Amino acid sequence: MTQLSLHPQSRIIRVQLRQNLVLKNLSAAQWTEFEPLLEISDYAKGETLEHQGTHSMEQYFIIDGILKRTVSNAQGKEMILRFAAESDIDTSYAAWRLKTPMPYSIRAVTKVRAAKLSMLQWAAFLERHPKIKAEFELEVTRLMSEVMAHTITLHLLDAPGRVQRFMRKHTEIADRLPKKELASYLNLSPETLSRLKRRGKI
Repeated sequence: MTQLSLHPQSRIIRVQLRQNLVLKNLSAAQWTEFEPLLEISDYAKGETLEHQGTHSMEQYFIIDGILKRTVSNAQGKEMILRFAAESDIDTSYAAWRLKTPMPYSIRAVTKVRAAKLSMLQWAAFLERHPKIKAEFELEVTRLMSEVMAHTITLHLLDAPGRVQRFMRKHTEIADRLPKKELASYLNLSPETLSRLKRRGKI
């Protein structure tokens, strides 16, 4: 019996995982091989899943809730790089391949349920399935491009433009994010975000 099979909500969790953007194309045989590797974990709001600077890395498939990827400097100032919600992933794959420390932290914005496995197990699975590996590595590249685009946006767009871009590109989570988290991501104060809304700028 796999850990997922023993979970009281195994049926719905399987359905949710099969909708994941990385897992949706797994064949029945691949899924049979993959499922025993998974651990289903629940995280409280604010809990850290991965710590910046560590070498212990895992692959996450989000089932419920929202994660954020953050970087912090020595003074503790934090920058949010991206958010990820249901059917999405978060990963330290690039750092694992480069044999470098984790360059960011992964934290729960809301209560989160995720399926995870060690990066060693995930990489070994990918090596056995080149098509899945190619699709996953393309997704990792897309995520890196998304983070780069966000960083550029912070420099090139004014405050209303940043908010409008986020609302346009992330409509599925815009209303679910705490105002403080969204403001931080857009490099605004919560007060500025509220003021823009009151004035009809966004």
